[in-house]
Amino acid sequence: MKEVTGIIDHRILLNFRVDPTIMKNNLPPEFTPQLVEGHAIGGICQVSLSEMRAKGMPSLIGTGSHNAAHRIAVTSSQGEGVYVTRRDTDSWLNTFSGGRVFPGVYSKAEFDVKVSGDNYSVTIIDKDNKSLMAIKATVVEDLPTESVFKNTKEVSDFFRTGNIGWSSRKNSTQFDAIELTTVEWNMEPLIVSESFSAYFSDTSMFPKGSVEFDSAMIMRNLKHSWVSRDNLCELCC
Repeated sequence: MKEVTGIIDHRILLNFRVDPTIMKNNLPPEFTPQLVEGHAIGGICQVSLSEMRAKGMPSLIGTGSHNAAHRIAVTSSQGEGVYVTRRDTDSWLNTFSGGRVFPGVYSKAEFDVKVSGDNYSVTIIDKDNKSLMAIKATVVEDLPTESVFKNTKEVSDFFRTGNIGWSSRKNSTQFDAIELTTVEWNMEPLIVSESFSAYFSDTSMFPKGSVEFDSAMIMRNLKHSWVSRDNLCELCC
């Protein structure tokens, strides 16, 4: 088991509700969409990290990075979690170590992250200068009324119990698995003035009308660990 620790400066979850049949068609057979009020839940997790280091190492050698993962809430033979379809980072270290030293393969991307008090703006551009994600949002007290989640506690509990992320291994039938653990767990709603996901906007996978924006949440200033779960890699249908 490998473990890295550090600080989550912020972790934004941009959530979409998706037609469950369409979502199932875009998942490996080992996974089933986890439903809320009849909807599959997909989205982007954008996380900005600092003081990252292998467990037990001093904080002075820690590094920081901006990262993002396109993900779908799923159930499997190993329980609940998320299936990660793509990971991006602005860190060469993460790009090199992902899939080699630690689970999950990362693509190098350019991140423009602006934070001013409770206001957050994030854009991600890939190596071909194409937009992967965009969000402008402000921390608020309540979820939007159109969300499939009833309140902040419900959406927080949903993602807390699904804190394991699986991703496919290249040329393999196995899956990498990584678990997020935190000393505390506190999510706050965001009101979103702009949101974009290249993955969920791709009509070749998600026909028009099969995806709608649902809600956004944020976690801030949390001590955390990412733990490699080697014993979770073997899944069966």
